This record gives sequence, structure tokens and C-alpha cells, in this order.
Amino acid sequence: MMSKRNPRILKIILYMLLLNSLFLCIYFAFHSSSSPEPPPHHPHLPSRFRVSVTNNQSSIQKPWPILPSYLPWTPPQKDLPTRSCEGYFGNGFTKRVDFLKPTTTVSEGSWFRCFYSETLESSICEGRNLRMVPDRIAMSKGGEKLEEVMGRNEEVELPEFREGAFEVAEDKRNRRIGGGGGGVSRRLVSDEMLNEYIQEGGIGRHTMRGLVGSIRAVATDDFVCGEWVEEPTLLVTRFEYANMFHTVTDWYSAYVSSRVTGLPNRPHVVFIDGHCTTQLEETWNALFSGIKYAKNFTKPVCFRHAILSPLGYETALFKGLSGEIDCNGESAHNLWQSPDNKTARLSEHRSTEKPLSSSSSSPVHNVLFVRREDYLAHPRHGGKVQSRLINEEEVFESLRQWVASGSTGLTKCGINLVNGLFAHMSMKDQVGAIQDASVIIGAHGAGLTHIVSATPNTTIFEIISVEFRRPHFELIAKWKGLEYHPMHLANSRAVPTAVIEKLKEIMKNLGC
Repeated sequence: MMSKRNPRILKIILYMLLLNSLFLCIYFAFHSSSSPEPPPHHPHLPSRFRVSVTNNQSSIQKPWPILPSYLPWTPPQKDLPTRSCEGYFGNGFTKRVDFLKPTTTVSEGSWFRCFYSETLESSICEGRNLRMVPDRIAMSKGGEKLEEVMGRNEEVELPEFREGAFEVAEDKRNRRIGGGGGGVSRRLVSDEMLNEYIQEGGIGRHTMRGLVGSIRAVATDDFVCGEWVEEPTLLVTRFEYANMFHTVTDWYSAYVSSRVTGLPNRPHVVFIDGHCTTQLEETWNALFSGIKYAKNFTKPVCFRHAILSPLGYETALFKGLSGEIDCNGESAHNLWQSPDNKTARLSEHRSTEKPLSSSSSSPVHNVLFVRREDYLAHPRHGGKVQSRLINEEEVFESLRQWVASGSTGLTKCGINLVNGLFAHMSMKDQVGAIQDASVIIGAHGAGLTHIVSATPNTTIFEIISVEFRRPHFELIAKWKGLEYHPMHLANSRAVPTAVIEKLKEIMKNLGC
């Protein structure tokens, strides 16, 4: 097919790709720096998240950027093979199950359905006119400052859904698919259907399963809503919410849910959990149209369109740690030449890829050393992190002196060594440092998860102690098509000269 393309058309396509990619970088940098003031009485509700009350007025939602992969999400591909790359990383949610069908027009009637992925053994569910009763969800309020809830048990932060925590209106004529119970008020989804489409897996408390299991179908006359959220809203439960790796799995799950259900704009997010606030909420706000905690609603609230995002544990990013996912990534810019390899959606969901003219052509390369620092992450955290590289400071200082000496032995380019103290940087600056880097060095740790934002020509250099030989970042690099170099240690101490020699080798491969 490529040989039949007109060269002029090809140049135009490449030019469009460059422009679109530049737009993505500017868009993310602009929106991640915004921090609107919350309105009165809603301390965790961004000003962009305005609740429309029975007046059918829509609040402002952020548009999706121009997507770099140019691949459609809906409808899903027919006859998609199980365990395909698209099944893992894209729209493998090919089986639709309607638990409640509307008896009136789709634009007015209530409905509830799930899309099931045989590859991930997970479902994305959505409903129209879904009522949430906060008093029937047992959990802490959520969104508090960390210092206010020190020592709080995690069990009280995770939701327990009582019967009727969520409701949908059902006309008497509606054909019942979910099963269970008689009469007008009934449980919408039976245990049998939950076992088929929302399996517990290895999760002790599967909160999405609990949410769906709590849904009651009630008579239309009993479905009363004084407060409506008219805009599409993602309902998300986070578990390891202060950990960068697990938060990225939540982000990706939320993004996939948005695309599979065909949302025209970035949805709002409601956290169905009682965790305290963290720095990572800055990026939740940047990626979506605003966030709010379920317990910020003091009375029952109805969502015109609610989407239930699967747990981050059910994404390929997490499942790949225990099972082989043989997918080699491709940059979003090159994906149109190889449309069968769709792991480039990992780049798409962050919307941060830069133009093809990356820093690799520069005479000076940024080498980012991602540091592991002590920090207070959550109420049960002592503020101390386990060292993955006990002489990290020594290694960094040796690299600094090697670069400063001017005797690196690299004749065609220079090095700008960047001290990646992420605990002291805003999320915008962290992402910026990742995108500006030609080489990213770091010991195994959650901070390296940022490589999901790395540009296509970035090289990853991971220092791995004997205690932490886990495949997290090798897999992400593979799925994004990034060059990856590990250094396996016999213990937790690296020889600085060995690190320098390895980096020198990498830089020569970059043309230095």
C-alpha cells in the first residue's frame, strides 16, 4: 500500500502528524498548570466541575486532543482474537450485555449495560439516569489533608456498598435480564451474572463488583432526583492511590473506559473512595475535566451518564507483571504504518508525544536521573522509602563529576545531567523532565513509571538491585517501543564507574 501513495500526500500526512503532536505537548503543558479555585462549600470541587441541577445545562468539559494514533475506538473490531495487543491495550471489550434496556427513547429512558473483555476478564459498565445515595456507601469522607487523617485504617477508606447504594428507574414493561427477585424493586444484576462479567479475581474487595451488585431497579415513581449531574462522569475507585505505578493503571483504565463508551469530551471523575488528597490529583485534573469525591455529595445525586471504570489491577499494565503479554510497542507517529500493533495507545492516553524532531538531534542530551526520596504518601506511611540503591547519592555525584570534568570521551555531543528529585517537583515539571530527556536513569521504583510519557527516541537505563528484580519498567519500555538497558546488581550497591561506563556506551549508541 505504501508504494502506491503519492509522495506529496505522504509529506502532507507527516506534516499533519508533526503539527498535531506539537499541539498535544502544548495542550498538556497548559492544562496541567491550571489549578482553578474551588467554589464555596465544595473544597474538592474544581470550578470547571459545575453540577447542573434539573436544568439540562452542561458545564464546560475539556475536549479530547487530536489523537496521535488515528485509530478508532468504537465500534470494537469484529472477531478480535483473545490476547491480541488490541485486546490488551485498546478496545477488547467486544461483548455487550444489557442488564436494563430502555422502554422509551434512548435519549430519555434509563438503561444499564456492560462491555466485557475476554482478554482482560474485565468489564466497563455504563448507565443512564443512575442514582447514587452517599449514605448507603460506608467509607470515610475522602479528600482530607494527609495531616488530618494520620493513622487512619485503609479499610475505612475503601467503599462498602449497601443495598440500594445505586439505583436505576425501571418501567414495569422493561424486560428483565439481570435476574433475581420479583416485583418492581429488584436487584439489577444477579450473583451469577457478576461471576460471569465482574469476577473477583485475586482482589480481596472488588469494589466495582460491589457497586454493580448494590444497584436496585426501582419503580419510576420512586426514582426522585433533586440534583442532577448532566455531564458524563467516570466513577473510579482507587486502591494504591499514592503510588505512581498504580495510579497510572487507574489513569489508563479511566481513559480506556472513556474511549470505549465513545465520550466526545473528557469526562468528569468522581472518586468512589475515601482516600485523602495527594499530589497525584493534579494530574487527574489535567487528564480529565475535574474531580470530586462521592461523599462531597451530601444528598442523593443522579448522573445522566455514568461510566464505571474497571480497577487498575485489571489493566494490561498490571496483569503483565504475572503473565506474558507479547506486544512490542510502536510510537503513535509510526502507528499508521503498522496499524496491527496498537500498544501505542499507551502513548495516546497521556497525549504527550512530541514532534519527530526530538532532542536526539541536539548536540547536548538531557540525561535524567530519577531519584528515590523519603516522602509522606498516605496515613499509614512513615515517610521513609525502602532504598533500592543504597549508594544512590554516590552514584549521582560520580556522574555529576564525570560530566563536569569535560572528559567524558564523547566527541559529538554533550550531557546535561538532570537531578530528578520528583518529590519536590510539580507533576507538570516531572512530565516535562521526562519528555525532555534523551536518557532516563533510575533504580527500580514507582518514579520510573513516568516513562509512559517518554518520547519515542528515549532510552531507559534501569539499575536493578537483587531484591527488586521485577519487570514493571522493562515491560512499559517494550510496550512503548523504547530502547531499554538493565544493570543487574549482586546486591543493592552499584559501582559508580560501572554505571558511568554503561551510560557512556548508551550515549555512543545515540551518536555521541
